[in-house]
Amino acid sequence: MQDVSVLPLWRCLERRGGPDLYVTEYFRVHRDSHPEKLILRSIHEMSGAKPVIAQMIGNDPEHLVRTTRLIQDASDCAGIDLNLGCPAPKVCGKLAGGALLRDRDLIHRIVDQLRPVVRGTLTLKTRIGFESPDEFGELLELFGSLPIDGLAIHGRTVREKYQTPIHPDCIAKAVEVLPYPVTANGNIVSVATALAMHGKTGAAGLMIGRGGIRNPWLFAQVKAALSGSNVSCPSLRDLNDYLLELQDEIEAEGEFENETQVINRLKKFTNYISSGIAEGAFNQALRRATNKAEFRKLCSRYLESDDPFPTNPTDDGKLFCGFQELAN
Repeated sequence: MQDVSVLPLWRCLERRGGPDLYVTEYFRVHRDSHPEKLILRSIHEMSGAKPVIAQMIGNDPEHLVRTTRLIQDASDCAGIDLNLGCPAPKVCGKLAGGALLRDRDLIHRIVDQLRPVVRGTLTLKTRIGFESPDEFGELLELFGSLPIDGLAIHGRTVREKYQTPIHPDCIAKAVEVLPYPVTANGNIVSVATALAMHGKTGAAGLMIGRGGIRNPWLFAQVKAALSGSNVSCPSLRDLNDYLLELQDEIEAEGEFENETQVINRLKKFTNYISSGIAEGAFNQALRRATNKAEFRKLCSRYLESDDPFPTNPTDDGKLFCGFQELAN
């Protein structure tokens, strides 16, 4: 996830179990681009603990190949992933991300040229269509013909963004027909939704994004549930520790000149983390914070409690939408 799948977050996740592998925020690829140093650093610093996949976004085969070589020469990434799913209008307007789903020939040319130069795994992250799930049948034919090692599927169309329930039946169809592992993505925000996604799709893996930012214990909880072990139940006090730790990690990166910039950067995460707490009052209060003292005071006010951290976020139609349908 752009701007949030970053090293400070990864460090906090690892201390709470973390995923089996990480995927970077995307390297933007175009004629004049060079791999972003901060993303390369995140690969270097995490790859000793867990495999890291370098994600790229772009549409020019020549420059995607050039960037792949540069990334691999500068890092020990475990593989390369091409983004075919980002729904951001700015990205799609440049015929990248999800917009590539409208040009299947170009996708084929890109993959054919990437395959000989990728040293590790070559994977794609996609959605189930641009306008409609009806496009997914033809996309499956394309994906089945590509020399890739795996496919992660976000179970919505590009047009649906994050504002609808997902379509697990499309992911299940991909699992049935594709000759390589399929990873399911979308609306995995709790143990219940993870188990439901796994059960409804039969996917080889689960990709967790927003749910893992909100609940850094989720990866360990899902592993425990799948193995039949006891699932941990963190408290609001545990969440407070996570938030303060994340603030410290962001500040330690040294990117920002003052406290306000640090707190504003932190708000990219707190929009997810605060969902489901105090009926939105906590998030509204955090949005007004401008320095560390304010931020810590608000965390103490709302989170210094042994009450359990809410299992689910708020189904608000913006950040988290339609997850309840998945678990049903």
